[in-house]
Amino acid sequence: MDAIVLGGGLMGTATAFFLARRGVRVTLIEKNRVGSGATIASFGNIRRSGRHLTQLPLAHRSRHLWGEMQSLLGRDVEFRATGHLRLIFDEDGLADMRAYAEAALPWGLAIEEIGPNEVRARFPGLGPDAIAASFSPEDGSGNPRLIAPAFAEAASRLGVRIVEEAAVTRLTRSATGFRVESSKGVFEADVLVNAAGAWGVRVAEAFDEAVPLKAFGPQMGVTEPLPHRILPVVGVWTRDHSQGAYLRQVERGNVVFGGAAERVPVDLDTGFAQADPDRLPAQLRALIRLVPALAQVSVIRTWSGTEGYLPDMLPVMGPSATTAGLFHAFGFSGSGFQMGPGVGETIAELVTTGRTDIPLADFRIDRFARN
Repeated sequence: MDAIVLGGGLMGTATAFFLARRGVRVTLIEKNRVGSGATIASFGNIRRSGRHLTQLPLAHRSRHLWGEMQSLLGRDVEFRATGHLRLIFDEDGLADMRAYAEAALPWGLAIEEIGPNEVRARFPGLGPDAIAASFSPEDGSGNPRLIAPAFAEAASRLGVRIVEEAAVTRLTRSATGFRVESSKGVFEADVLVNAAGAWGVRVAEAFDEAVPLKAFGPQMGVTEPLPHRILPVVGVWTRDHSQGAYLRQVERGNVVFGGAAERVPVDLDTGFAQADPDRLPAQLRALIRLVPALAQVSVIRTWSGTEGYLPDMLPVMGPSATTAGLFHAFGFSGSGFQMGPGVGETIAELVTTGRTDIPLADFRIDRFARN
């Protein structure tokens, strides 16, 4: 079997790797460079708490794979199971956390509730005004700059052909398979995997599958290096999006942060996502609520990236509803980083066996047509 994977981000490189492990001959086509899109713009959060419940089986599978990255890829991608702490500052947030924790337990996710005194004892300096917190000890973070290149390198060792800086100009399906015309030549295969991120909507449209995807860019930033004091990834339970900041401190000392700022619309024709400096002050005020000691720290860089969002905030994942041999994995609505390895393994399983135990019904591409 031959397969073409469109997209060289985490989803695409992981899919190519796991397909090759199953004996498929794979060509991966990326319009820019591997890992240069939404993956590199990601915060790097490996969290399960707060996810839509039907995403949890896929998230569990992916979390297991994150723990095996060193042996799978032969490289440290800086996965650290430091835990995921979500601070709570009001009764609405506490009620939401407790309702979610109860609902998630049958799905295999146990969340620890921590009272205010314990928050201050276990995590000094974090959320001094918090009335409670949740803690998911097995979650953590990884390095977005390392993971897609690591998957691509491992896939190459398994025989995957990686074609970069290849603009796709035409996609067709015939009785003999798929034909991809690009600036780097023509490629043909039995199977086509659409892992093209926000541009996945255009791949789907080429096969008469309309998806109401919108492209946005999140605002991310990083501080100067500081003494390493913050171990867990830190977020917040809140209904107020202007307070929904999150952060993590890397081992080199810099604090990476995001959230608490409206995402900026992105034109897919240019694909250029730009951080808005006018939004930074409000973002930093929300950040300081989580870690007051950051008030006097310098921000050294901000950035953004193009992500695809769907109305229900769930991805498109699984077989095409119109075209045999076409599989989709795109539109992860800003929360795909954690699930990337699991997505790759699950798509590879679907392609080679026609089935998977991971429930994908909520992610079907034709859910929009049915609605």
